This record gives sequence, C-alpha cells and structure tokens, in this order.
Amino acid sequence: MAGATTARPGPSVRADKGGKAGKSGKAGKGGKAGKGGTAGPRRIRLLVTLASAALLAGGATWALYGSSWLRVEKVTASGTEVLTPQQVLSAAAVPVGAPLVGVDTDEIADRVRARLPRIDSVDVVRAWPHGIGLKVTERKPVLLIKKGTDFTEVDATGVRFDTVAKAPAGVPLLDMAADRSPSARRFDEERLLREAVGIAGGLPRAVAKETLQVKVRSFDAVVLELTKGRTVVWGSGELGEAKGRALSALLKAAPRADHFDVSVPTAPAVSGS
Repeated sequence: MAGATTARPGPSVRADKGGKAGKSGKAGKGGKAGKGGTAGPRRIRLLVTLASAALLAGGATWALYGSSWLRVEKVTASGTEVLTPQQVLSAAAVPVGAPLVGVDTDEIADRVRARLPRIDSVDVVRAWPHGIGLKVTERKPVLLIKKGTDFTEVDATGVRFDTVAKAPAGVPLLDMAADRSPSARRFDEERLLREAVGIAGGLPRAVAKETLQVKVRSFDAVVLELTKGRTVVWGSGELGEAKGRALSALLKAAPRADHFDVSVPTAPAVSGS
C-alpha cells in the first residue's frame, strides 16, 4: 500500500513541467511568427506609395517640359530710356514656344549685353505661367569724346559704349591736350581718360548740369569750363568730393565770379566777381 501511494504523484509533476515548457516554448514562438506576418501588407503599401510618387514626378516633368501649359508666350522689356523695348526684345531673342522652365536666363542676359553695349545690366525673370520679363539698366554718359561730327559716350567706369550723331544734353565734352605735358610719359591717354571720367562722374548734380567741358592738360591739371564763361581749376582727381563741396559753396557765395580754384579744397579761391 505504501509503495502504490508514493508512485501516483509522479505523472502530475511531469504534467506541470510540460505545461511550463509549452508556455515558454513553441507556443511563444508561434505568437511571434504571427506578428511578423504583417510585413507583406507593409511592403505593398510602400510599393504603392513609391509608384504614386513616380507617377506624380513624371506628371510634373511632363507638365513642365512636354505640355503646352507652361511655355513661353509673352516677352516684355522695361527700364529703357534711350533704347526702345523692341530693340531689347530683338537682342534677347527669347525662344517663344519653348518650355518656360528650360529657358536659360543667364544666356539671355549675356546676349542682350553683348548686342547692346548701352545696356549696363539686365535682369531676366520668369513670369509664370507663360512670360519672360527683361528689366534693363542703361549706361549713363558722363563724358563725350568728339570723333569727327559724332560723339562717343563714356560712362562713369570709362567704358565707351555708343557713338551718337547728336550730343546728349547735360554731358560735358572731353578736351584732351596732355601730349606735351611732362606727365605724359607716366600717364597715358587711357589713364587720363579714367581720371577725367572720375572727375566728371563725381561732380555734384547742380555743378554737372552747368559743366560744358573737361579740359585735361596733365594728370594734376584739369580745368572745368562752365556755362556763362566761368572756369574752375580742379587740379587732379584726388579729393573729388571735397572739391565738389567747395565749388558748390563758391558758386552760391559768388554767383557773379568767373574764375574758381578748388585744387586745394581746404583753401578755395574765387576771382572776377
């Protein structure tokens, strides 16, 4: 009797161990495998998203380059003063009908400046959905060089940009006579031209309007001829701003004087009043 009673609990203990093994073994692994089964739908959603993005990108590319929706139909020009807008448009040669996004704006700007030297700068902008706008800035002459019966216009940087038959109003004429000057060996004509341009371009507006001629006798002997027979000894191009202020003050203080000397702006002189 005692041996039989001792043998019965054995299967119960083994069953308990088997239960624990079942919870931590195959059953647990089977649960993880079930969760991993969602990878398939995720991949499908990713593929659908990528395909949609590709279709959108292709559609956008077609709209920009292949369709007739976003093509150049209108080109405008603004900012002209001496030139006409049509001259700018002709020089620009914008390809009407081409895809707007493919227009090379830098190339157009370079073409305008090369064909029209009067143009100092040009801003080319796309005006969606069908336009190109050209905003130009023309060079301003500060001096004129007489060549026969014509006049060559020179801007404030010394660029000779155009030749005209009629002298524009308010722009002084250059009188270069420095060939006999002792400084001629050191300063060639181009250097003296830049000096004269710097002087003329830096004159106060009121003085510039009354300046008829800039005479260059040497690097440091520049004389201005004003209206009403007045002359101004300017000297060199140094201290131009101070000389301009001194001259403006003298013109107001001695309106009847006919000779002014601002070569030393801290000690200006006037005579003939």
